[in-house]
Amino acid sequence: MATIIESAKTYESKQTLNIEDVSEVDVNLELQDRSGKKISDKGDEETFNYQVAIIDEKEYRVPATVLEKLQEALKIKSDIKKIKVNKAGSGFNTKYSIEVIE
Repeated sequence: MATIIESAKTYESKQTLNIEDVSEVDVNLELQDRSGKKISDKGDEETFNYQVAIIDEKEYRVPATVLEKLQEALKIKSDIKKIKVNKAGSGFNTKYSIEVIE
């Protein structure tokens, strides 16, 4: 059995990353549904749902607005293969945009 210090040295956080952290995103990546819990302003526990893409065994959250932007881009160019996701702002003021790479 490992000690606390041994476990701390090899510990890796289970944090979900954001898709904008990836330099190129293959649009054919499979999405998986996830859910989490948060505390509301009233102190109640609420469940929220989100989607992730798994890249190199790490989970990257894919915001719905990214899917909306990709849907718009597909109307112009139907054979998109790779995109770059850009993020501006934070919290409720976060905005996402995409760049078509290929």
